[in-house]
Amino acid sequence: MTMNNLATAYLDEARRSFRGHKRLAEGAIAQVSDDQLFHQLDPEANSIAIVMKHIAGNQRSRFTDFLTTDGEKPDRDRDDEFEMPEHASREEMLRWWAEGWAITLASIEALTPEDLDRRVSIRGEAFLVPEALSRSATHTAYHVGQIVYVARHLASPNWKSLSIPKGQSAKFATGAFKTKGIAPGSPDDPR
Repeated sequence: MTMNNLATAYLDEARRSFRGHKRLAEGAIAQVSDDQLFHQLDPEANSIAIVMKHIAGNQRSRFTDFLTTDGEKPDRDRDDEFEMPEHASREEMLRWWAEGWAITLASIEALTPEDLDRRVSIRGEAFLVPEALSRSATHTAYHVGQIVYVARHLASPNWKSLSIPKGQSAKFATGAFKTKGIAPGSPDDPR
């Protein structure tokens, strides 16, 4: 495999991964009520709404002018991302969410194999583009897991699995994870 093919494969995987995280979170968010978006499992826990706000703020900061400006933008107030004194509407939260994801996905889609040798700055620290993407994907996956966990808890017993349902692994022995990011026949399979 040539270096260019390897770089292309890496970028394809990064795009697939980010789109998959977005799809998982949105599948979970759709299964809870507006009030449940603000439910905290304990006083120190973050609600789904807070995690959505944080992911959107982080993505806006990290991926706006991704290759040319520091990933920690001067106008970002990270601490405010973890506060929500007044409940925003679902529509407003989904707007924040969509804006963060649009910036993120557009920035990643625009990357070329040649960009993988470039460095970006996050809080003044230099990262190779693959390091910054991996760091962001890990951070996003962590918080998407929180969203899914809380939503599953709140939506139970009406929860609809976002992947292979319990006890049905044999039905999904072969998959389309690499090409589509989903298991064939799973609730997200468009076929």
